[in-house]
Amino acid sequence: MKKVVLLILFILTAGFSSPKEDAFEVGEWFKFRIHYGFVNAGYSTVEVKEATIKSKKVFHVIGKGYTTGMSRFFFKVDDLYESYIDKETGVPYQFVRKINEGGYTKNQEGFFNQTENKILVKDYKNKSEKTFIIPKNTQDILSTFYYLRNYPNIDKMKIGESVAVDLFFDDETTKFKLKFIGREDIKTKFGLISTMIFRPLVQSGRVFKEEESLTVWISDDDNKLPLRIKASLAVGSIKADLEGFKGLKYPFKIKI
Repeated sequence: MKKVVLLILFILTAGFSSPKEDAFEVGEWFKFRIHYGFVNAGYSTVEVKEATIKSKKVFHVIGKGYTTGMSRFFFKVDDLYESYIDKETGVPYQFVRKINEGGYTKNQEGFFNQTENKILVKDYKNKSEKTFIIPKNTQDILSTFYYLRNYPNIDKMKIGESVAVDLFFDDETTKFKLKFIGREDIKTKFGLISTMIFRPLVQSGRVFKEEESLTVWISDDDNKLPLRIKASLAVGSIKADLEGFKGLKYPFKIKI
């Protein structure tokens, strides 16, 4: 249960769109409800702001995840993730990770040098610094999903096709893969919405395991909003549903 909740909090940060121009803009905000059956497990919010790094305007994405109610009593989660992303290239300049997951804490900042393919990670909890070699255009957790929102022709993928991104997380780089499963109309609190279905996969033993039964429903429009995430369990499943939004760049298409 603990592991699945963390996976959902991890992935509740984006959708996927076409390459013509950014699928998002400053002011965009999402809120998701994570639930197990009728029980609320927690919420996650993601917001796009603007910041300045080295005299350049960049996207400042802020993601927060937290458990609520009885879930918080059994397993407290208070997570903060931030990413500073180049508006033109989509690659990150910097990330922030401040988490408390059932007493497991981290307080880190990462500084990308995309020119030299390096990242400097400052660990404030352990008062240490370490530099890692990374592949070109490596992403962090939040920037990965915003990068995919503008990935060329992702809405033209055939069933079974996948796209891969180099993702830096927990002091190592792994391949984050997104596999296209198909299309489906789903009922939401906003109405009936056409969606694209994806399954996120990562090398076994890393952030995710390929055998994890995790599925993501994305609105099949220019916004490519993440509408639903479901993780199948031995008994039942944990779901995350879009609870609210504002500041979308494009009209939100509802069939009914």
